[in-house]
Amino acid sequence: MPSITNISSSGLSRSFGSTRALHPIDLDVQAGITGLLGPNGSGKSTFMRCLVGLVRPDSGTAVVAGVDLEGDGVAIRQRVTYAPGELALYGELRASEHLDFLLRGRNHQALDRSRELAKALGLPLHKKVRGYSHGMKRQLVFAAAMAPDVSVRILDEPTEGLDPTKRAQVLEMMADDAQDGRTILLSSHHLGEVDAVCENLAFLDGGRLVSVENAKQVAERTSRIVRLWWTAGVPADACQVLSAAGEERVRNLEDHLLVHLSSSDPRPFLKRLADAPLPAPSAVEHGRISLALLYREIYGVDGI
Repeated sequence: MPSITNISSSGLSRSFGSTRALHPIDLDVQAGITGLLGPNGSGKSTFMRCLVGLVRPDSGTAVVAGVDLEGDGVAIRQRVTYAPGELALYGELRASEHLDFLLRGRNHQALDRSRELAKALGLPLHKKVRGYSHGMKRQLVFAAAMAPDVSVRILDEPTEGLDPTKRAQVLEMMADDAQDGRTILLSSHHLGEVDAVCENLAFLDGGRLVSVENAKQVAERTSRIVRLWWTAGVPADACQVLSAAGEERVRNLEDHLLVHLSSSDPRPFLKRLADAPLPAPSAVEHGRISLALLYREIYGVDGI
């Protein structure tokens, strides 16, 4: 079993010309799966590339798998695996050959394991990569990143472009891998894809670390949210009526109404809603929230 280790950054920042892509980030990632969440352009990929030395930070320090980030990060990349968010594969190589290329320098056990994972994902290893779909290429890179017996994996958008079945399979593979004591830093801009497997969630926006919370805290937040839709649109007096009924906060988001409950039990609110002088809503949703809504309603910034 690999030793339990983590990722730690202190004041890590990066600019590209006049654009500040990453403001100073202080983040400790413990063993298990941590989700790095944020809309496109929030700094997730830049942060991950800094951690593995592919982008040199302007300032700050990092320790990954017990190794200090220095120079071009070769010492770190020898001890971790990294799956990039942007894919650039060699189309003329067969998939099996591409696994060999991606894992050059690793041992035979890693090569064998990559083939096992690729086959479990249903990838035709005899076919050339140029015939692969975007999702198949994503899975091929994922299989390579999950194969070596290392203690830290850094995976940038590994579920992007996958159908729901494959997405669930990939997340299950990561959860199984983390059970062996590994540290996985996983980026995504879809909260619903990763909240079931992540012990902790770190939220980025505009290159800034907005908040770090564990999954239970986010679940508690979402359990206090109810959303209401009406076929004919939100009634003009709905906010006033429900606010008067004692709810903490009611907001009209144009196409639906968002209600922050005073507790995680929606039944008292639903009873008041049934008794309120309002048309019956066409749809009621409790305990679910998109990342964009989480950003806007809880953290006070615009998300996607």
